[in-house]
Amino acid sequence: MRPRRLRSALTVLSTVATAATLALGTAGPSSAAPVHPAPVHHATAAQHLTPLTQLLAERLLLADKVAAAKYGTDTPIDDPAREAQILDDVRARAAVLGLDPDAVAAVFRDQIEANKLVQRGLYARWDANPGERPTERPDLAKEVRPALDRITTQLLTALQATEQARAVPSCGPRLTTAAAWSACTHRLDALHLKGLARAVPSVCA
Repeated sequence: MRPRRLRSALTVLSTVATAATLALGTAGPSSAAPVHPAPVHHATAAQHLTPLTQLLAERLLLADKVAAAKYGTDTPIDDPAREAQILDDVRARAAVLGLDPDAVAAVFRDQIEANKLVQRGLYARWDANPGERPTERPDLAKEVRPALDRITTQLLTALQATEQARAVPSCGPRLTTAAAWSACTHRLDALHLKGLARAVPSVCA
């Protein structure tokens, strides 16, 4: 990740973590039922970005199912062929939508890396605490990937809808506000907050 994007991600992580802590107190695990804090009256562009960050959080939470499907099997966390397929697909679909294919691919590359960050964190947690290991193994092909594909379509639509909001200089702070809102509503724990911070560096143009 480029230094500027790394600093941006760390700033988002710090701000989002603070906002989530203030809103939730001692947050439960990310799998807990979403909560709905009082409405945040932020600027119009930030409101436009909130549906986008909601999708980023929802996609990130699917990393739990991906990890549960792979943990204890020979299936690796890294899947270069699948990742390349996703990026080629979103580039082609971005062009049809009139979006910059490379910029859209960068956003989805961040989603892939954020997902793998959470998977690795869960593996470490489960290795250290056997009692927390998943008791069911989701079907990666029939259950998890179709859910990811649905969010991919929704994300492309959201990126198109927020193209102007993501191009203005104030996108960064408004994105942080939107990400904090999504972190609160989804009760993201520390690991998933790190994942969300990793998911957002390429959102602003």
